[in-house]
Parts: sequence; C-alpha cells; structure tokens
Amino acid sequence: MYSYLSNLVENKTMETENLQNEVESVDALVVKYNLLRKEIAKVIVGQDQVVESVLISILSRGHCLLIGVPGLAKTLLVNTIARTLGLTYSRIQFTPDLMPSDILGTEILDINPDASQKKEFRFIPGPLFGNIILADEINRCPPKTQSALLEAMEERAVTVAGKRYEMKNPFFVLATQNPIEQEGTYPLPEAQLDRFMFNVWLNYPSLEEELQVVKRTTSDRQVKVEVVLTDKEIIFYQNLIRKIPVTDNVMDYAVKLATNSRPSANGSSDVSMVDKYLSWGAGPRASQFLIIGAKCHAAINGKYSPDIEDVQAVAKPILRHRIIRNYRAEADGVSVEDIIDDLMA
Repeated sequence: MYSYLSNLVENKTMETENLQNEVESVDALVVKYNLLRKEIAKVIVGQDQVVESVLISILSRGHCLLIGVPGLAKTLLVNTIARTLGLTYSRIQFTPDLMPSDILGTEILDINPDASQKKEFRFIPGPLFGNIILADEINRCPPKTQSALLEAMEERAVTVAGKRYEMKNPFFVLATQNPIEQEGTYPLPEAQLDRFMFNVWLNYPSLEEELQVVKRTTSDRQVKVEVVLTDKEIIFYQNLIRKIPVTDNVMDYAVKLATNSRPSANGSSDVSMVDKYLSWGAGPRASQFLIIGAKCHAAINGKYSPDIEDVQAVAKPILRHRIIRNYRAEADGVSVEDIIDDLMA
C-alpha cells in the first residue's frame, strides 16, 4: 500500500513538473515569435497578417500557398523567413517545361568506388530535399509535375524508382501564385490544394507602407537579418504545440465549422448559404488544421489553450481553398469569405 501511494505521489509530481515545463516553453515561444516578427519587419513592410499565417503554418508543420499580384514581395518574404529560421532554402521556378525529375532528383549510372568497380545506379537528390521549398508560380507547370509534390507534402518522403527517400526535418512548401494572369497556367488539383494548410491572399500595401517600401529599396541601405530559431528549436516547438490541450467545446466548434460547409451534410440544413451557393465543402483535413492552427495561434499570443476566437482567427485561410462555389454564387456575387463569415456566425 505504501509503495502504491509513493508511486502515485511520484507520478503526480512528474505530471506537475512536465506541465510547468510546458507552460514555460509556451512563454519562451511567445518571446521567440516576437523576435521573429521584429527581424522579418527589418525587410518586409506591413503584411502582418500574412507573416503571422506563414509562421503559424511553419510551427504547425503545414504548408502555405501565397496568392498575390506581382511585386508584393512574396518571394522576398519566404527568403527572409528562411534566413531568420536558419534553415536550408531551395527555390524552384515552376515553368511549363519543368519535369518531375527536375524537382525530385534522378538516378544516374555510376561506378562503385570500391575495388569491384561495379556499375550501379545512384540517386542524386533534387532541390526538393531542403527545409524550406519556395515553389514559385506553382501553377505554371503542368499537372504531371505538380503531382510530384503530393507525396512529399503529405508524407515528408518521395519514391523514386521504387525506393523511398525521407525529406529533411523540418520541411515546408511555401508556394506562390499569380491570381490575375491565366495564360500558360494550370489550375492546381483539389488534392494538392487540400495539402496546403493555409491559402493566404496578399493585398496592396497602404500609402504609408508603400512609402516605406520605396524609401528602403531605392537607397543603399543594407539590412542584416539575424537567426532567431534553429531547426531543433522549430521541431521542439512543433511538438510542444501538439501537446496543448483543447476543450471539448472548441473541438466541437472546429469540427462543426468544417462539416457544416458540406452541402446536405448532417447539421448543415439550417445554414442556407451552404446548400444554395456551395457545390463542395471542406474535408476532414480542414478540421485537423483548424485545431492545430488554433493551438498555434493561442500559443503565440501567450494562451495555454485555444478558444473559439482562435479557431475563427485561422478559419478563412484554412477554408477558402477547400470550399467550392457553384454558378449561382458567382452570379449573385457571393464570395467564399461571405460564406465562411456566415458559417462562423
């Protein structure tokens, strides 16, 4: 009996210590996050919501699709974030003639350096084998090449000639897309869109922000960005975020938000805009991303558990590329954001 009580007390003590360590780690994450924002702000003017979304996707082990007209610093943003995180960075310029082997890598016939001098195939990794992958103008390559990213984005591995190769950890795909130019482009398939945690729209800067951009970029001002997080720290905080507890009501809200977006789904009969304006709703991956995104949003704001407001804060970039409007919505001028607002209301 004494041994049982002793073990019980010891277990309780360990749980208390672990909880205390996790609370301190969340506090440390807030400090690191604010330092990240300051370093990124040395180069990127404004775009606060965009920067927050990209950092949340990284800390949540997600991928991010950045959509905006040319000249809004999409590529510069990804490059700057890579430098502040101290990660290897690969840029892939997607073009119509790009082949899957140009991304994944290829096998070459090589001579074994040992005494046998036997010829054998050797795998040469492509640019996809990095930490942060910038898929620039991802919709400019044909579906055959786009599909080369499917396995890597979901399983953090690729299969070439029947052999499986693991990606580096951490691994993120940050893709850019131009929404106004459609000549020579190929729409991303739904399977690949669903693998992006966030679909982030970049808007034009305000007058004051554009003045700052012009002042910075038309002078000889040199900016040095410091490394704030290492790869090991990123992995640690990714694991920490997944340990954050979620109350049942928040979990229920997030799952219902995703399921209610499906036309004729259970529970969506009272959401009139869904059946009227949507032809397809969000899948289960949206529910998963809503919870992990809410956890991360809560953590970077110094909260130890997410609430419904945290779910709502990440809902639009998570849902906007997962729900498909029908012809009636386009005819009536109802946007995806309008439908998401109605769902959250």
